[in-house]
Amino acid sequence: MLFSAATVVHKWGDILAMTSQLSKSTSLPSLYKIGIDKPKANARTTTLAFKVPGNLKSQMDLKVLPAPTEHSRYLASLMKTGGWRTFYREEGDDVPTKEEDIVPKNMRHPRLSPAWLKHEKQVLRWYGFFQETVTESAMENSRYRHVYIMYFLEDGTVGINEPKVENSGMPQGNFLKRQKVQKANGTYLGPDDIHIGSEVTICGHTFHICGCDRFTRWFFAENGVTLEEDEEIPIDTWQTNYRIQKARDRGGLPVTKGVMDDKAVMRALGGIPPVEKKFAQFLLNDRKVLRFKGYWDDHTPYGTRFYFVLHYYLADNTVEINEAHCRNSGRAGWPIFMKRGPLHKSNFVNGIPAMLSAEAPRYLPEDLKVGDSINVWGRKVVLYDCDDFTRKFYLDYLGVDQFDGRTDVSEKPVTHLKLTPPPHNGIGKAEDSLLNCTMIQPKPPKIDLERMLVYGGDALRFECKMINGEPEDELRRLVIAFYPADGEMAAFEVPIRNSGHMGGRFSEKRLLKNPDTGKYFTLSDLFVGQVITIAAQPLQIVRADERCLQFLEARPKEFPYADPVVCSKRLVPLAEHPEMQDADGLSPDRLKEIAFEAGISMVDHEIITLLRSCGIPAESESDQPKVIGPKVLECAGVLQPADS
Repeated sequence: MLFSAATVVHKWGDILAMTSQLSKSTSLPSLYKIGIDKPKANARTTTLAFKVPGNLKSQMDLKVLPAPTEHSRYLASLMKTGGWRTFYREEGDDVPTKEEDIVPKNMRHPRLSPAWLKHEKQVLRWYGFFQETVTESAMENSRYRHVYIMYFLEDGTVGINEPKVENSGMPQGNFLKRQKVQKANGTYLGPDDIHIGSEVTICGHTFHICGCDRFTRWFFAENGVTLEEDEEIPIDTWQTNYRIQKARDRGGLPVTKGVMDDKAVMRALGGIPPVEKKFAQFLLNDRKVLRFKGYWDDHTPYGTRFYFVLHYYLADNTVEINEAHCRNSGRAGWPIFMKRGPLHKSNFVNGIPAMLSAEAPRYLPEDLKVGDSINVWGRKVVLYDCDDFTRKFYLDYLGVDQFDGRTDVSEKPVTHLKLTPPPHNGIGKAEDSLLNCTMIQPKPPKIDLERMLVYGGDALRFECKMINGEPEDELRRLVIAFYPADGEMAAFEVPIRNSGHMGGRFSEKRLLKNPDTGKYFTLSDLFVGQVITIAAQPLQIVRADERCLQFLEARPKEFPYADPVVCSKRLVPLAEHPEMQDADGLSPDRLKEIAFEAGISMVDHEIITLLRSCGIPAESESDQPKVIGPKVLECAGVLQPADS
């Protein structure tokens, strides 16, 4: 707020009076004397000094200041309210805030990202190996060294690392520091130069590429390149022998028979009796049972299929077979088919007592395979499945996957033939006859009340002629009435004088079946030009009344032949025909001829639809109505309206 000079002098007098009263204050010494007392001799000249008006040596500017504005008065009035700075804000221009005003410069993302930003931390990884010659070694003459090659997309550098192998005897790890690799032609190595199955020479070493990781495959797939399948990385002789040695040290390999015999001899020489093999087998394989599922087809009279569960005990090589009864099978409750004991491949009885004969060979685990059959006392039992423990046992010790031979033995579901209702005998309605077949006390068929209320009283009439080829029936005309309320039809013959045929009802109102489809007639089966069969007589529809045409045109989705847009689009191939460009139009017969010449088959109802939407009536009774070609093309969307 601005003040005049007189006001300043008056206010300053009040300050002097108040200062003189508080000059003896001890709480704030000399606070109110700043700038009004005469400075001491050794003190500096104060910069807050002022002088009274009228003194020419005064530093006060006595010129008249401009009058205060309304804005300054408003700001001065705001100072009466405490904390006015918190809610006051200068009104500025409503400039929309941009992203550059919010995001700092060092955090803005460029529109076109450079490679170092777009492909940051993206690395293509290939797996491969190179062959190195080994000298002065009796075990091997070369060795395969496995590496993985990394291509950094952000700067196009390449790094090669070799995984460390225990006791390899050579320094491994970082094989090639990250750098750009130059090819023989002077260009740098890129992603297009490395493919699975190819060989790449880097720093004098030739690397064979065997595979890549998932990100590398995805990166090439996004760029439209399909990589080959991964190859198996070869293993050299040293790695094979080293793995066998480590497995032998851990006790993972079985002891050979010669070693076992040597141990038995040494124990015998030391006074330790030999260990019984059966007892050792029992200790090693106690409670280990192989479980198979099988079946046996009994081909005797009244025989059936029997399902079994076969248990093979590894502790003593015995077999137990139990029957797997289904619920309510009607068989005895005991499931034992063969009690636990040795199962021989062939069974015979020695006819001479006290004669020694060799036993038949027993079934061993290697003889039991899923998908094969075994002989159980003259019965052929087919094994079709096993449990997970059995599968793991064969995979670990025999290298055979039993699940490969599994077969599906589930029986096909029994389908009962459903009796079809007898054909309608013609008496009454077919719905009433069908209800008599399904119910003892039949009920009347349900009626669609909504359809009855909407279409009740409507009758769509079509005029047709008989085309059975008989001369006496050429002049016969019939009217077919279709009732949309219940879908029934009726046919009436128009009486013609001296025709020899009595007019009246030709077919009563009922649901009629279309002999061509075997289904009831629907409204979509009736249109001008269609040939239908009623009472074994072929009838061709030649006309339809105005109410019927309006009913069909009001539902263009259900009846496309009554839609002018659909009918017009069918004539789009004729847009360049000169007669279609004629503004005077062309006759319906001529339109049908040129459409047929162009390979477009149009029915009479479509021509009638075009006449009603894009045609002009006949000038006289002897003339024909005409279809205006430009209007047809305009309706099809080929030509723009003339007004536009």
